[in-house]
Amino acid sequence: MTEGSTERGINLALHATVADWDAVRSGAVSFASITVTENTNWLDRDAGKQIEAAQRAGIRTGIRHYARPGAPHDQAELCVRAGRGLGVFGPGSLAPTLEVEAEGVDDRFVKAWIKTVRQSAGIERVVIYADYGLWLRRLHPQKWADREVVLWVARHNDIPGRPGWFHPRLALHEHSSVPPMPGVSGPIGMDALVYPFTLADLLL
Repeated sequence: MTEGSTERGINLALHATVADWDAVRSGAVSFASITVTENTNWLDRDAGKQIEAAQRAGIRTGIRHYARPGAPHDQAELCVRAGRGLGVFGPGSLAPTLEVEAEGVDDRFVKAWIKTVRQSAGIERVVIYADYGLWLRRLHPQKWADREVVLWVARHNDIPGRPGWFHPRLALHEHSSVPPMPGVSGPIGMDALVYPFTLADLLL
């Protein structure tokens, strides 16, 4: 891949669904991150159907955890249990993502979540997602982002792969919301890789 060309993906927020993953794949989407868990006790029991359909369509798929303040170890364990049940910790799956948005989720939380997921799931690569403003003001990846941590920034500037913020581990850019398409409902972000990262850099 060269600068100026990038693979595209989508991410599904809580309750978002896609009815036709084949149509999504035909739109040049090659990876998807699907929110499955939140806090210490919320689990989307219908997420398995979404993951299976995305995988059948040839889309590299992984799960997301929406963080709430407190109990990072318990939240990580919930995410890992869900991931095991959904079979998304095997080679070729998109690495699991922690979504940082809620107030009170800070560097200490992120570091603890990463450590617990790695130990419990037996994996190394993880993804941390946050809005552009949080990367500027709240999060400090130099405290916890090693070579197996991938960063993901949400900044809706409609310039795929060019978020206007740089970090050596920044590989993903949510550049807009999903355009109208058949079978899509709920909040869905449109994503692009950030040069020089490739899809392989996001996979387990």
